[in-house]
Amino acid sequence: MAEDYARFSRLLIDRPHPRVLRVVMNRPDKLNATDGSMHSELTGIWRVIDADPSVSAVLLTGAGKAFSAGGDLDLLDKMIADVDTRMRVWKEARDMVYNLINCSKPVVAAINGAAVGAGLALAILADISIAAASARLIDGHTKLGVAAGDHAAIIWPLLCGMAKAKYHLLLCEPVTGAEAERIGLVSLAVPDEDLQTRAMDVAVRLAEGAPNAIRSTKYALNNWLRAAGPIFDASLGMEFLGFGGHEAPEGAAALRGKRPPRFSPDEA
Repeated sequence: MAEDYARFSRLLIDRPHPRVLRVVMNRPDKLNATDGSMHSELTGIWRVIDADPSVSAVLLTGAGKAFSAGGDLDLLDKMIADVDTRMRVWKEARDMVYNLINCSKPVVAAINGAAVGAGLALAILADISIAAASARLIDGHTKLGVAAGDHAAIIWPLLCGMAKAKYHLLLCEPVTGAEAERIGLVSLAVPDEDLQTRAMDVAVRLAEGAPNAIRSTKYALNNWLRAAGPIFDASLGMEFLGFGGHEAPEGAAALRGKRPPRFSPDEA
């Protein structure tokens, strides 16, 4: 199956254990921001892994100082300007979530540094999410001027409750790894220096466990997420509808200018 992974140029893929596949988002100079290529690869990788009989568990992390710092600004500009790009990325965003949910192999996320955008979606949807205590999890959608749609509605209320979900998603309030563990948003928070070792230990335990029992348990538990599919589909549709509106350009300009956005009052 090695040739099947060779096409993923934005991802570093190796075997730290015979049955553990490590997937590293690899744009460290850009804090692993998801450009068009990485977004596509993070969508397609899960089906390849699911079909690979040599893989029993997956470890997902980011190269360098960040897990993933959100969407690449050039991709964001194209989504705002071009409906065809918007529709392509909408389909990928939908498939990214469902492909991870439906991947039979257990996935461990080692969340180092900032986790935003598609990276945050994968971190939170991983079967076991382990965050460095100083990690920063940020859903920045409403600050960008679009609905929190790429994963939040399907999983945040289930993990940390509706009150906390609304607080963090409406205000784009950051969550540290330690706080994320306290509110139930991640499985574990560990000292920064222990993150990769602890995540690998968990991945190896999963890989050496009873494969059918573990995969069947994942499948059954993820029916909670499948049942929330209509909620996710609605939120994702609203997010991408927003990219064609008047708020997203101001949000993108503020992000590029590193300033607070100045949104106009609703005139409806």
